Amino acid sequence: MTVFKPYYQNDQLMNNSISFRTLLLLICGLTYFQSFSQEIKPKREFRGAWVATVVNIDFPSVPGLRMEQLKGEWTSNLDFLQEAGMNAVFAQVRPTGDAFYHSKLAPWSKYLTGKTGKAPLEDYDPMKMMIEEAHNRNLEFHAWLNPYRAAMDTLVDQLGERHPYDAHPEWFIIYGGKLYFNQALPEVRNYITEVVMEIVMNYDVDGIHFDDYFYPYPSAGELYPDADDFSKYGYGYDNIDDWRRSNVNALVSQVSSMIKTVAPHVKFGVSPFGVWRNNSVDPVGSPTSASVSSYDNLYADVLLWMEKGWVDYVAPQLYWHIGFHLADYELLIDWWKEHTYGKHLYIGHATYKVGTNPDPAWKKSNQIPLQVALNRMVDNVDGSIFYNTNSLKKNLLGVSDSLRSHYFANRALWPEMQHLNLEEPPTPKLAKIKVKKGKLQLKATIPGDAHYLVLYRFEDRKPGDYNNPKNLYKIIRLEGRQSLLIEDDPQKGKSYTYAVSAVNRQHTESLLSEWRAVEVGSKKVKQIQ
Repeated sequence: MTVFKPYYQNDQLMNNSISFRTLLLLICGLTYFQSFSQEIKPKREFRGAWVATVVNIDFPSVPGLRMEQLKGEWTSNLDFLQEAGMNAVFAQVRPTGDAFYHSKLAPWSKYLTGKTGKAPLEDYDPMKMMIEEAHNRNLEFHAWLNPYRAAMDTLVDQLGERHPYDAHPEWFIIYGGKLYFNQALPEVRNYITEVVMEIVMNYDVDGIHFDDYFYPYPSAGELYPDADDFSKYGYGYDNIDDWRRSNVNALVSQVSSMIKTVAPHVKFGVSPFGVWRNNSVDPVGSPTSASVSSYDNLYADVLLWMEKGWVDYVAPQLYWHIGFHLADYELLIDWWKEHTYGKHLYIGHATYKVGTNPDPAWKKSNQIPLQVALNRMVDNVDGSIFYNTNSLKKNLLGVSDSLRSHYFANRALWPEMQHLNLEEPPTPKLAKIKVKKGKLQLKATIPGDAHYLVLYRFEDRKPGDYNNPKNLYKIIRLEGRQSLLIEDDPQKGKSYTYAVSAVNRQHTESLLSEWRAVEVGSKKVKQIQ
């Protein structure tokens, strides 16, 4: 996701031209904006983190762990992300043409077991466990796939019999010291689509996620070896660049169509390189001077994908600091928010640079907090995804403490994805509150299909602001249940008011139930409503 490509590791100093918004942030300091930013998007915000498995960057710490060790490391990561205020995890379950799950199409990953094709030591399904543990913590689980990368090296004799290279070596290209699926071949496109559908049909994932590696990043002095394929398949295209983009377009369109047909609740999104095109070569492009662009070098026409409705969200990797003269973070969020075509926009943040990158901007503790504050001041920015999980856990310069304490101190619902067109959930019913063994018992009934229940609690005799995240008390996955009993511990001398809503998988919230209120005395509980 980042460490293997040229992301301007020698970022330059911030230039002298900064916006009024940034100037205001710097003059006023972060204290004001840490509270102000919570009010801008008080109830709904996407907050995710990438968990990289390739070369064991984030997880697992080493290959070959036993089941309990693997589960322990995974749940430790999830506990940290939950405590940090996140509500989604992006798990790299297909790092290099392999699998972290039971698959009939791909071999077990060597980053899981130590050798490509070698099964785990015990008979269990790692991804099933990973999904269940994520959902237990109210974290969405997005299956992160690298669609075209087949191996991080060219040692094809180590791929094993179950790797598709064994049966179809003609499907592959060697470039830049790595092995790739040949993007030109219809057979490859069909195979990758089948890989996605195997996951969607067998696992309760919330999303399918492709990262920025479509065609590989340019390797100095080396031409991509697909001239013969262009001669064979490129009829009707004037140049090889448009043809390459058409190959990627065909894959994204095909995968999207299959997901929408089989599992319309599953989101499909991408995290492209942060610059689509520079405006020096295209007036539609961003005011940047990047040496690489998604459109021209990776052949990923992300704007077309959003315009056509092939993807549900985009998470551009804006891995540069505010004011960087080649690719200014602030100018880029303004550009991307104008080009979403009604799809969700989550910003990819480079927490891996904090305290480690030589540029002075990344030596300051406020770079990521400033970026999150800017996000919340811009329309159409629906949230953030952070790369990577280990960098968050290291908490260099206190970046995770700042996010946890100020920006993500209260839980948030996920942004509503209306364009999925799922049926709105019915209004739940909340029975009168009962008391048993000193605990309040609330029985909620959902007269139809819903994905989870939201419980609001107000420490008052009547409801307050439902949009204030402080009153968003619990999120409870229904797992097919149409009624459930919720317990709460009351404090003597206080009054409580409760209400519930039902939410579907596109995060559309039902109307609120009738509210129930009680007054907790020293000896008994009095029903107010």
